[in-house]
Amino acid sequence: MSSTKEFDWEAFDTKGFGEGYSKEQRAQMEAMYAGTLNEITEKEVIKGVVVGVNDKDVIINIGFKSDGLVPLSEFRDVAGIKPGDEVEVFIEEQENALGQLILSRKKAKIVRAWQDIESALENDSVIEGLVKRRTKGGLIVDIYGVEAFLPGSQIDVKPIRDFDIYVGKKMEVKVVKINHANDNVVVSHKVLIEKDLEKQKAEILNNLEKGQVLEGVIKNMTNFGVFIDLGGVDGLLHITDISWGRINHPEEVLQLDQKVQIVVLDFDDDKRRISLGMKQLTAHPWDSLASSLEIGSRVQGKIVNVADYGAFLELAPGVEGLIHVSEMSWSQHLRNPADFVKVGDEIEAVVLTLDKDDRKMSLGIKQLTEDPWTKQDMVTKYAVGTKHKGVVRNLTNFGLFLELEEGIDGLVHVSDLSWTKKIKHPSEFVKVGDELDVAVLELDVDNRRLALGHKQLEENPWDTFETVFPVGSIHKCTVNSKNDKGAVLELPYGLEGFATSKNLEKEDGSQVEVGESLDFRVTEFSKDDKRIVLSHTATFREEAKAPKKAAATGGKKNESVEMPAQAEKSTLGDIDALAELKEKMEGKK
Repeated sequence: MSSTKEFDWEAFDTKGFGEGYSKEQRAQMEAMYAGTLNEITEKEVIKGVVVGVNDKDVIINIGFKSDGLVPLSEFRDVAGIKPGDEVEVFIEEQENALGQLILSRKKAKIVRAWQDIESALENDSVIEGLVKRRTKGGLIVDIYGVEAFLPGSQIDVKPIRDFDIYVGKKMEVKVVKINHANDNVVVSHKVLIEKDLEKQKAEILNNLEKGQVLEGVIKNMTNFGVFIDLGGVDGLLHITDISWGRINHPEEVLQLDQKVQIVVLDFDDDKRRISLGMKQLTAHPWDSLASSLEIGSRVQGKIVNVADYGAFLELAPGVEGLIHVSEMSWSQHLRNPADFVKVGDEIEAVVLTLDKDDRKMSLGIKQLTEDPWTKQDMVTKYAVGTKHKGVVRNLTNFGLFLELEEGIDGLVHVSDLSWTKKIKHPSEFVKVGDELDVAVLELDVDNRRLALGHKQLEENPWDTFETVFPVGSIHKCTVNSKNDKGAVLELPYGLEGFATSKNLEKEDGSQVEVGESLDFRVTEFSKDDKRIVLSHTATFREEAKAPKKAAATGGKKNESVEMPAQAEKSTLGDIDALAELKEKMEGKK
């Protein structure tokens, strides 16, 4: 050594190894030996040189007073480890109970890995890792031998639905978080993509203009449309701009992750909302309609929508016509369109109106059949006096409408429902949906009017009543109701009569009350007005017995002022001419 003089080995007595040294000589010798050794600290990583390899261990010299042993199994990742190779090892113990130096390459790798990971986080550097497996919510990535967690949301800028495709592949990541307490590392691949996308996004937005055709990838689907990734910029393709035809959901024609060509329709000033279109890349189907299509043409199509007012028939994707409910049947009584068609039906229709400029078309299906009012047998089938049966379709204050067949309706006036009953509203007699027998009273084909009657199916009983209730005759009547003007009386066979208040006075001076049954004398009879006026007072006052002018005689005076007692007390049952009528009316009760 340069700092010490040459040592004189001859001066020592070599009686035995380690013997014959003076105190000074021993100190000098130890100082020389210590100068050849390294200062080492436990629990740190240090570089060493392989000096030997056997079946179980690798012998490593780290410049300490003794070599260390590392199990050969810790070098499985190194092909052909041999003397002279330099490796990093972790000093676990300088000297164990046997005086051996304990080293570990495995722990050295772990310590070095954490140092590299911390450095990567601090310097925001990119690390290449190997995706080992899938886990809940993401992937496990091996970086420097440490398992790091890559959340699913940090894999890519677009949603990832299949994590398995990344397993076994290398991936560049950045360390975004280290939890030393749990030895957890969180990494991200998305941040690398986002940096690249920022430039691409800025370029797209700067060059964005209406009518521009772009390529994008479908990243999300909703019931109102799809969101398309244009390269860091998202745009909305509304469901109505996907196809010229009707679709209920985008998934009917598109798929997630599908690459599509779209056109920019519009965007706001900040270019944060971009509206896209797909159908606009193809010609409108209305422009390719056959030139032969015109009013009156028969067309085939599919019902794509049914509303309260009608149904839409699709002739081709994007070409639809409205079939109004009034054009579905010749019937004048509008029903629900669902009674005639349903979505998906393949039907034929006739073009009623056509406007190619406004792309509107109205269709009809009733025109496929003949209008019943124009049929040749219409005049003979519904001639005056013919009898028919129909269904009550509608009730009004003045009568009811009866459908005899589809498209053929007739009016039954309220006055033509019954000969004997005073019907104020048709609902007192029938209800909607009932069947009713009628006779044709009047037919007007040009104006499509048909007058019907129900009471005309029977003979007019008032012709007979004229002989039964002559003026002056007396009949047993029941008071049904009273008002200020008089009382309504119930006559035999369900007929009604009327008595004024002054004609309700009894012989004792009191008034006839509701519910009483007394004799009344006929003072007026009108067959045309179906009116019978009576008086109880006239049954006991001679001056009141004189009959008024009879409307039934058409203005002629009744020459018979007084009638025989037998005639005055006559009833319907006593007259042979009314026996048949009585049986009919009693049979209806």
